[in-house]
Amino acid sequence: MKSIVKNVAVITIFSVLTRFLGFLFRIFLSRAIGPEALGIYQVALSIFMVLLTIVSSGLTLIISRMTATYRVKSDNKSIGDLVSTCVFMSFIVSTILCLIVLCFKGLFKNIFTDENCVNILIILLPSLIFSAIYSVFRGAMWGKDNYFGLCVSELIEQVVKISVCVLLLGSGLSALQGAKVVAWSFTISCVVSAVFVLLLYFFYGGQIGRPTKIYKSVIRQASPITGVRVLGSFTAPLIALILPARLIGAGYTSHQAMSIYGVALGMTFPLLFLPSALISSLTTALIPDISMAMVKNDLKHIERRVQTSVNFTLLVSFFIVPVFIAVGDRIGLFLYNDVLSGTLLQFSAWIMIPMGLTNLSSAILNSIGCEVKSFLNYFVGDLFMFLSILILPKYIGINALIVGMGMSYVISSVLNFSMIKKKVKINISVLPRLALLILISLPTIALTSFVGALLSYALPMVLSLALSCILGVGVYVLLCMVFGVLNFSVVKVFLSEKLLKKRKNA
Repeated sequence: MKSIVKNVAVITIFSVLTRFLGFLFRIFLSRAIGPEALGIYQVALSIFMVLLTIVSSGLTLIISRMTATYRVKSDNKSIGDLVSTCVFMSFIVSTILCLIVLCFKGLFKNIFTDENCVNILIILLPSLIFSAIYSVFRGAMWGKDNYFGLCVSELIEQVVKISVCVLLLGSGLSALQGAKVVAWSFTISCVVSAVFVLLLYFFYGGQIGRPTKIYKSVIRQASPITGVRVLGSFTAPLIALILPARLIGAGYTSHQAMSIYGVALGMTFPLLFLPSALISSLTTALIPDISMAMVKNDLKHIERRVQTSVNFTLLVSFFIVPVFIAVGDRIGLFLYNDVLSGTLLQFSAWIMIPMGLTNLSSAILNSIGCEVKSFLNYFVGDLFMFLSILILPKYIGINALIVGMGMSYVISSVLNFSMIKKKVKINISVLPRLALLILISLPTIALTSFVGALLSYALPMVLSLALSCILGVGVYVLLCMVFGVLNFSVVKVFLSEKLLKKRKNA
């Protein structure tokens, strides 16, 4: 338990800091380059992420597992051989993918709604090679439980990306020029982070051996995981290709469709991922813990850990939902100077709840060896999303994406938890806590909205918005304490035990 708390704490601190910087960066970009440039960049990035998934997703996980196995045997030579083999493999595969894009760029121009997206994708290609190499060393350090080094590298990557972009951006840039600057900042930051992780790997005593036939074992183990994740990664680019086209079919111009898409994906949706910093920290530390419990067949431990994680995820997911629903329109106006982003935030805030549950349940399924089944549930949910963006834009415009994404997460989370109960034979209670938090949120939304409206007439926006958000969060926390959702007794016991231990050691 102590190791999980420590790992979650380390990952959370750095994850929150990294995401906060990324959040500030999004605000800066929205004002500096505008929604159309963000839309062009997001479409190109969605294709790039598919390529990155091919070269890194399954490989990183398998390297971490094999490294951990070799660590038990103190076999540093095999770790070095594994790393060098995987670096060679990832370099070859990423280079081939880059050549494919360059050779068939004409085909990509026909696929994209805006042909400028191809230029951005080409600028991103060098980062594919460096990211592939980075993922190998990341997997090795993960297998050595060096979370601190990995978190530092991710933070440095974010800082470099922001710094380069701020330095390169100038006034009077067109949408294409602005998107190119963001792409170059991404590529340069990937190069820097890859070099940093390489140096960090050697600093912590890592070794490099010679490429061996171990690549056969790596490919055999990584291929199923990579295949599942690659199929899943096609969701984003398909949305990027289909949704703007359907908006154009509904009567929007190409410029309007790309701008609206940029507002949704570049401004509104990043705010929905704020709770995931805490949830992802939990799932990162939860996976090995549940995996070990499965080996020991300790079902009580798994049930206790899963139920605690569900309660934590719901608590965190609901934390800012009432605030977003109540004053989301002014948040969008204040952060991005864009009314549409705030309106979309109000309509889409509820998505954070099924999104958090889906992320948690998927991690649990992965830890018990059900990656393929987890993907199938994800695929079923995505079918509903694609139906939504194919049919509904004609009637509700960009809100079709909100409806589709929300229903996708709801369906996936329900299927995931049903499968966990069936597979592990444990009881998981979600609905009672979910219903209670919904009831707590309703008066919080009403009070925050009412007070926020009154304050907006008497105070400047920044002050009225700050007071409204503080009030909303405060009321939510207070009601959670009154109804026993948030209990500080566990923290008090933990602190008293630590204090008692220190006195004994003194």
